[in-house]
Amino acid sequence: MAAFMEWNDKVSVGIEEIDEQHKQLLDLINRLYDAMISGEKKLQVAKDVLNELMQYTVVHFAVEESLFRIFDYPDYEAHCAHHHELRAQVIDINRKVQSGEKMVTPELLVFLRKWLTNHIMVEDKAYAPVLLERGLKKNWEKKGWMGKIWSAVR
Repeated sequence: MAAFMEWNDKVSVGIEEIDEQHKQLLDLINRLYDAMISGEKKLQVAKDVLNELMQYTVVHFAVEESLFRIFDYPDYEAHCAHHHELRAQVIDINRKVQSGEKMVTPELLVFLRKWLTNHIMVEDKAYAPVLLERGLKKNWEKKGWMGKIWSAVR
C-alpha cells in the first residue's frame, strides 16, 4: 500500500533526533490514512492512532521547546505560540473523532499533511541553523532516547 506521506530530504531539518521524530509523526499520519481506507475496524484504529498523534505531538513540541530554551532560540515565543495553536488543533480533532462528531476523511488527512509539511518546512527549518550554530549536535551519540520515552507513554 502506498504511503500517504513519504519522508524526503526536503523536509529534513538536518538534526537527526528531530528528523527521527518527524518521521514518526509521518508514520502516524500514514497509519491514520491506512485506517481510513481499510474496511476492518477502521474507526477504532483511527481513534487509537489519533490518540497517539495527539500525545506524540505534545511530546515532540516539548522536546523542541526545551532545545529552544537550552540554545536561547531568539524566535522562541513565536514558535511556541505556533506549537500551542497546532497542539490545540490536534487535540480538537482528536476530541471530535473520539466523540463521533467528526470522521477521519480525506480532507482531514490533507489538513494534517499540509499542517505537518508547512510546520517542518517553514517553522522548523528556521530554527535548525540557529540551534546548530549555537552548539546543538547534528547527530546524537546515544541513539533512540526518544523511542524509549515514546514507548513509555504509549
